[in-house]
Amino acid sequence: MKTVYFDSAATTQVRQEVVDSMQKVLTECYGNPSSTHAFGRSAKTIIETTRKTIAKQLNALPQEIIFTSGGTEADNMILRCAVRDANVTTIITSPIEHHAVLHTVEELRNEYDVTVEFVKLQDCGTPDYEDLERLLTANDERKLVSLMHVNNEIGNILDIKKVATLCKSNNALFHSDTVQSIGHFEWDVQDVPIDFMTAAAHKFHGPKGIGFAFIRKNSNLKPLIFGGSQERGFRAGTEPVHNIKGLETAFVLAYQNLDEERAYVQELKDYFKEALKFAIPNVKFNGNCDDKVKSTYTLINVCLPMSPEKALTLQFQLDLKGIACSKGSACQSGSGKGSHVLMHILNEEDQQKPSVRFSFSKFNTKEEIDYVVSVLQEFVG
Repeated sequence: MKTVYFDSAATTQVRQEVVDSMQKVLTECYGNPSSTHAFGRSAKTIIETTRKTIAKQLNALPQEIIFTSGGTEADNMILRCAVRDANVTTIITSPIEHHAVLHTVEELRNEYDVTVEFVKLQDCGTPDYEDLERLLTANDERKLVSLMHVNNEIGNILDIKKVATLCKSNNALFHSDTVQSIGHFEWDVQDVPIDFMTAAAHKFHGPKGIGFAFIRKNSNLKPLIFGGSQERGFRAGTEPVHNIKGLETAFVLAYQNLDEERAYVQELKDYFKEALKFAIPNVKFNGNCDDKVKSTYTLINVCLPMSPEKALTLQFQLDLKGIACSKGSACQSGSGKGSHVLMHILNEEDQQKPSVRFSFSKFNTKEEIDYVVSVLQEFVG
């Protein structure tokens, strides 16, 4: 059976170079990085070299990079510590954030009695920047804004510099879940006055279980996990050196090949979009998916014209045909619940139709797109 993987927004295929670099560490550099002997020093060097590599690319300081198990831990850590340590009493976010943010914010509201404000959304799902400014200037409470850079379901791109500047001018902290954009977009944290960012290696062809947080210096955040003195005392626990090396290899290759691979993936998305329009004339594109400037090149979210009854079997039929994609967010695909993102941006009629996210990478081809479009056309027809 032919198989097609169009679910890179959920997780990406690991590059062979990443596998090779991790295997070398696992077999040759297996010392504990906290040990003072040669084996430990070699492992420690790998960690600190990776930290410097990331910091240089982001135009950050090495001490501002903290390794975590991934985006979810990093989001949790930053939000909780900001409330606990930085006197934040109001969190401003949007109703279509990743659940790593939304569920954490809800817990903080229950635990610390913080005020939670949700910024209004434009029809396409992009936050209303005027409403954000209104919320920022409403009172003198210490505020933290948490808005993702690239929405993981519909691909909308936040004007991150605009939001960061708004926050800075109103003495508010700014956290962004950048899991879908690190490795896919250039960053300069000196140009964009952001306080906190998060990343996960498996979103840019690295291993699962490793990521990092950018925490700007002098943020006054204290550790959430206690134990040893790893990560400059900010996150205790023996570091997974092989995963950190895999993260570095994937990160370096992502930015070395960024222009070439971005152009290739953008071409795939454009080709897929036009092929769908031709094959299924009534197809709709959710969010800003039809806009090259306001939507990421890595994914497309489509609303297919079919009855709710027929829609129930779509995911099953696609799987039978060997096509991997996501109905809603992959992180909740096993829950049986509808997408909270689409619920906020689609009208009632379109909510009854199936919406599917297809996400692409350098490993995909136009031939695969032709196959997927033919399967969709046959099923819809």
